[in-house]
Amino acid sequence: MDDLQQPLATEGSVLQDNEPSSKRQKVSHEVTTDQRDVRRGVAPVKPEYLISSEAQDVVDDDAAEGVLPTENNPAGRRDQEGGAGGKKGGKKKQKGQNHNRSFGSFEDTLRLCNSRVLSNEFSPKTCKFGERCNLCHDIRVYLAEGRRPDVETLNGKCPVFESYGHCPSGWKCRFVKSHSKEIQHEDGRKELVLLHEGDHANDEDLDARPGIVNVTTADVKWDLARKKTVLAKSEEYIKWLDRDSEITHKLYNRKQGTEDAPVDPNEAAELRAQFVDPPFKPSEKRKIYFGRETPVLAPLTTQGNLPFRRLCSDLGAQITYSEMAMALPLIQGQKGEWALMKTHKSELAPPRFTPEDGKIVEGYDNSKDMKWGAQISGNQAWVAMKATEALTKFLPHLRVVDLNCGCPIDLVYQTGAGSGLLDTPNKLEKMVRGMNAVSGEVPITVKLRTGVRDGRPTAQRLIERLAFGNTDFRDRLGAPGTAAMTLHGRSRQQRYTKKANWEYIAECAALIKSYKDKKDSLTDTILEADASTQANTIDGKIYFIGNGDCYSHVDYLDHIDNAKVDSVMIARGAMIKPWIFEEIERGQYLDKSASERLGYIEKFVRYGLEAWGSDEIGLGHTRRFLLEWLSFTCRYIPIGLLEYLPPNIQDRPPKYRCRNDLETLLSSPNYKDWIKITEMFLGPAHPNFSFQPKHKSSSYEIDAEG
Repeated sequence: MDDLQQPLATEGSVLQDNEPSSKRQKVSHEVTTDQRDVRRGVAPVKPEYLISSEAQDVVDDDAAEGVLPTENNPAGRRDQEGGAGGKKGGKKKQKGQNHNRSFGSFEDTLRLCNSRVLSNEFSPKTCKFGERCNLCHDIRVYLAEGRRPDVETLNGKCPVFESYGHCPSGWKCRFVKSHSKEIQHEDGRKELVLLHEGDHANDEDLDARPGIVNVTTADVKWDLARKKTVLAKSEEYIKWLDRDSEITHKLYNRKQGTEDAPVDPNEAAELRAQFVDPPFKPSEKRKIYFGRETPVLAPLTTQGNLPFRRLCSDLGAQITYSEMAMALPLIQGQKGEWALMKTHKSELAPPRFTPEDGKIVEGYDNSKDMKWGAQISGNQAWVAMKATEALTKFLPHLRVVDLNCGCPIDLVYQTGAGSGLLDTPNKLEKMVRGMNAVSGEVPITVKLRTGVRDGRPTAQRLIERLAFGNTDFRDRLGAPGTAAMTLHGRSRQQRYTKKANWEYIAECAALIKSYKDKKDSLTDTILEADASTQANTIDGKIYFIGNGDCYSHVDYLDHIDNAKVDSVMIARGAMIKPWIFEEIERGQYLDKSASERLGYIEKFVRYGLEAWGSDEIGLGHTRRFLLEWLSFTCRYIPIGLLEYLPPNIQDRPPKYRCRNDLETLLSSPNYKDWIKITEMFLGPAHPNFSFQPKHKSSSYEIDAEG
């Protein structure tokens, strides 16, 4: 153990950059506090790699997450409709550096009509607009004048066609030469035709993407937008909830001496008797599992996109979530919010399952479990209920619906959603109860922060409320039915500053563990919650996941062993080095070479083109989200350059040199270098493409670069 307190510059401790990762540094996770002779908060880079010991500028994650991205902030959200304190129709001051982040445009010069996209030259489909259509209908003109030349990267081969034998981008694909040819007919005419393999020759759905599931049809979104969709369970529960709330309010006022009119007990009983039990009580829901072997990828704004989740899943992430979706736009059928629900078939695989004795929930079937769940945010019980019912109705593949009660973003908090729910336990309990009533077999989970303000934690109180319910209604309604809770060890006021408070997380974990004893002490009393309303009974177990600053397998195992959480949710640590999940699985540090890291970038690009398309727009989206990721992963300091381990996610890097030019490029904080990396795989950016990093005020525009 003492050896682990020494610098890791011993012979053979870190092998050379060109050696396979399996042969690189293997360090026990039982690392004690090192004796660092450096300033606190500065990464301990070895002297031979230092250029200057001065720390580089601090990356401001608070500013970066100041508001939701424009693309994820569609019209129709509460804050866009006048909002509190603003006049109807009046303009509100836009705050936050990301409120108006623009990425330019990346479209073809001539737009090819959809009737031609997947058709061979001599057999076009009928254009429904006929002569009124002002789009291009001549494939040869489009290829010659309406688009940029084919991309020569990735060996000039379309990644989608290589993987699936079919490219849904058709003639618009920027790699179309790799899956098209010109044939000559007997009469001498030459025809441009698309190539297909397998059973894809008749695929005509332009929205369909190979391997992508949970794709909501346009008809579903249209019916939601026109309020034609019937969400019967929610409507029934809301009616009961309104009546029950009215009676509860009267009873409360009566107790407080503020209600003059007497309340007839028979009236209250009659109203409550009108409630119809939901078709699935929490105990009848599908069982889930969290354990030491199931590290969790957090719901990530912007970066929690499908290609990144898929990459993390490849590297060992066992549980994944969608980006946080706003509940109101979901029930309004807004395209952007439903797009967040798309997932890849690889996320439908069950998580790893090697539980210890006594860790299994009775009735859990790993073969029916899956990795992917959805996270939503809402500020009213009826909104959360309807969104939950819509998700469970239209998404065939869904592990859980997670309610976000921790988002610190002003745009969300000021509407009463996200961390705004931390100070409204009654509303939060109503939301979870209602979501459980309408979610069918899908369990409901919750993600919390320690509280709204520093020094005033409220999570313990909320955890008990979500586990057992309000004592005034527990005998009548039972427990809310929360299947799992995740606690981020920071307050809303902290945002992402200072260290996560794992001591407090440990206290809350101990509280969860004590609930079995507390439940036993309530037996045979009116205070005991009905077992049929608890999500993971028989023994009333609720899973508890910790979140905050996990940056290595050392952190992960320390939190499991010492904080006694069931699992750990990883956010920024995964964005900086997604192979953290591989480190956790192997139980060792992995000194990834620059070429390996570049391979992950290529894999992200291929996954992006599969998810968003290989046409000009798909390339633009892939480039944009790759740049978002590079703005995080450039922070990674290779462990072979560090004098002491474990690394600390809060440490600022000094100015340092890397082991080769490629590693230096990958570590560059300069957005121009990030653009160069994208061009290795996606070719030159579109002339109208622009990019403003979340973490910097500088931006990239093609014109500025000449």
